[in-house]
Amino acid sequence: MHGRILLRQIALSCRRRVVSLISIKLTVAAALAATMLNPTIIAQTQAQKQSPASAPSPVDRNAAGDSPADPGPLATDLSPALTPPAIQKAMRKVADWQIAYAEPRFNQQWTYAALYDGLIAASTATGDPKYQDAVQRMSEHFDWKLIDNRFPHADDEALGRAYLELYQQHPTPERIASTREVLDHLIAHPDDPKKLLWWWCDALFMAPPVLAEMSKITNDRKYLDYMDRQWWITSAYLYDPQEKLYFRDDTYFTKKEANGQKLFWARGNGWVLAGLATVLQNMPADYPTRPKYVAQFRAMAERVIALQQPDGLWRSGLLDPAAYAQPEDSGSAFFAYGLAWGIDNGLLDRKLYLPHVTSAWQGLLQHVYADGRLGAIQPIGAAPGDVKASSSYVYGIGAFLLAGSELTKMTTRKPIHAGGNPPR
Repeated sequence: MHGRILLRQIALSCRRRVVSLISIKLTVAAALAATMLNPTIIAQTQAQKQSPASAPSPVDRNAAGDSPADPGPLATDLSPALTPPAIQKAMRKVADWQIAYAEPRFNQQWTYAALYDGLIAASTATGDPKYQDAVQRMSEHFDWKLIDNRFPHADDEALGRAYLELYQQHPTPERIASTREVLDHLIAHPDDPKKLLWWWCDALFMAPPVLAEMSKITNDRKYLDYMDRQWWITSAYLYDPQEKLYFRDDTYFTKKEANGQKLFWARGNGWVLAGLATVLQNMPADYPTRPKYVAQFRAMAERVIALQQPDGLWRSGLLDPAAYAQPEDSGSAFFAYGLAWGIDNGLLDRKLYLPHVTSAWQGLLQHVYADGRLGAIQPIGAAPGDVKASSSYVYGIGAFLLAGSELTKMTTRKPIHAGGNPPR
């Protein structure tokens, strides 16, 4: 008798756990069914993630940035005004320092991809070709090729966007040949039923914008269709519709902050919001699933501004800001870029969002040093963590320049009058 009761209790407990798991990730089943993927993808293991084919691309951390003990004094010559001249002055100061520091270390790694995007955008915003010229020299040095020794890892495709941007200015086939070859191989490559292609949220900045822009350049929809399918598979798995944020990967589904809240990484979600903005820039207005991207972009933007701190910036752990004393500038800059793009392109309400973008930009300026170093950038990682005030890494500089570029466009098209942006 006691044995039967015990068995019934165990069965009831198991059923409750199953129901709970189903309610949390019900959307995954729909996405997998739609794409005819094997459900074992949900059981992706940590061992698979650490295999040579799927672990994050190896990077030279010393080439990506540093955290000196004495970075010198902070800048005193930058204006918080949201006007094109003031914004461009800050962009030039930071970009000039970064090129002087980093150009001897330029490489094909994902850490530099966002920097190259930002430098190209800086030339467009300022009218000064020297920033783009630095990217062109890098591209020619590497014969316009991608790293392709860890296929199909998204990190190694991120550099393709710089090549595509430069191709549009001077369309010679060799500029996109390697990128197109890698993307064609990717599309022809069967899905692995045992794991997601883009199993970590950062990947949504690394590969989807390249696929979307290649589709636009070549007028071949296969790249966009492939991107679209893979995006929503990843979204179904990593996006939390209640929090309107992305988990970095599935190892964070059950992890908590010190205050008991779910663990959501600022830079990871910054990568995604910036990726959404960049994909939408290259997606036709009549693309069938575009409304889904717009809806997710708006939902994330709404959540992001609610998590902004009084200094205008975000902490590396979004739901427990008290646990992180230092603001984190790479995630903050990616958020500023995405929000500014959304305002300028009519996806976000200007009156509501402009004060948030203004305070974000002004907050970022507080971390620029006299020589042009932008500090408070979290080193390479995958989760929230402490940040040194002097810490500067190339992807954060790229995000800062992308944000400045969008702010330049926005304030050029519709100037902001003095007193028009009350402080938050």
